[in-house]
Amino acid sequence: MEIKKIAVNETAQQVNEKAEAYLNTLVRTFDSVLGALHLGGRKADYDDAHYEFVGGANDELRKKHYDKSLRLLWKAEQHASWSSFHDLSRDEEMLMQMAGDALNENEKREVERIKTAEFKALLDREYTPAQKQAIVNILSLIGHGEAYAWLVSNEVLRDVKSTGAKAALTMQVLEEAKHFVVLRELIMAFGVDIPRLPVYEYMMLEGTLKSEGLEKFFGMNVLVEGIALSIFGALSKFPGLEVLQMFHLDESRHCALPTNYLKTQPLTWWEKNNPASMVKRFLMVLPAIPLAMKMEKDFAELGIDVFEFGGSLVRKVINLAYRVGFHLPMPQENMKAFVNYMFNAYCSATREGHNFTEFLESESTLGEAELAVEREVFGIAS
Repeated sequence: MEIKKIAVNETAQQVNEKAEAYLNTLVRTFDSVLGALHLGGRKADYDDAHYEFVGGANDELRKKHYDKSLRLLWKAEQHASWSSFHDLSRDEEMLMQMAGDALNENEKREVERIKTAEFKALLDREYTPAQKQAIVNILSLIGHGEAYAWLVSNEVLRDVKSTGAKAALTMQVLEEAKHFVVLRELIMAFGVDIPRLPVYEYMMLEGTLKSEGLEKFFGMNVLVEGIALSIFGALSKFPGLEVLQMFHLDESRHCALPTNYLKTQPLTWWEKNNPASMVKRFLMVLPAIPLAMKMEKDFAELGIDVFEFGGSLVRKVINLAYRVGFHLPMPQENMKAFVNYMFNAYCSATREGHNFTEFLESESTLGEAELAVEREVFGIAS
């Protein structure tokens, strides 16, 4: 795959890096002091510096319980054929009709070893070291985000009402766990340094985790999952990243969950328009703007204009937020115009000869199947 790198303003990038590092030290130190005094601080028991939850990876326990649970996850269609469930995939239906697997255990292990070696060779062949680092820097945003999604989904499970809603959230908890461990292995396969959480994402994720009740739906299922969906849609056609298409499908269901749930348990007028809630939502969104500036170089390395990507993302997230009733301090179109103005202001200051651009009219998702899924989730206007 030929990737055409986009030139960026190196001075602006250095300023962004220093500003983020300073703010990161300030925010993390403040949270550490609050934690030591038992006055709050960081809520998540997650170590983003090592890309692990507190307590370590504990892969042995994961393999004994999580992996085994997935292998043994039974399907109602197979074991209770009289029921109304249709939960077998086509592949599973075919497997039920086959005599069994022809490979013995030693052969299976060898095939897996070869596949792993071939995959790493593919990454080395398709990408330069700088491109591999850029991909990891971008995917790790979602990798760390999946850790928080796992925690948030588990908390929202207690807040939603109805058997169907709790069943849906239970599956989301399962899928977030799957996403975290699978994406972690994918990222580690690139063999480059995995960065910590940028402070802007840290603020966004901690704000989501600390939010109350269904406001977590906005922070996680609208904002954070919307970012993940857009990144998966932008990168799923890159060599070796085809598995992101499956992640994209999962995230589309997660983004659609507030729409489907709030049809049966609608927000009240006050819940939609409470000024304090609208400001809190806006403060969750706001760090995404400097985050885009910080990530400009990584996206450019892959031939993607971060503000075209960000414009596409913001349009979809804002449309979805207003569609389900999570209003922001400004009317919908004014909010989009504000973000577009901020993007253009930055580009005017850092890009020579920049002309005003309607970044929110961009489309960053590749693939007709992915676009069709997003149109259904975000609405016709997406």
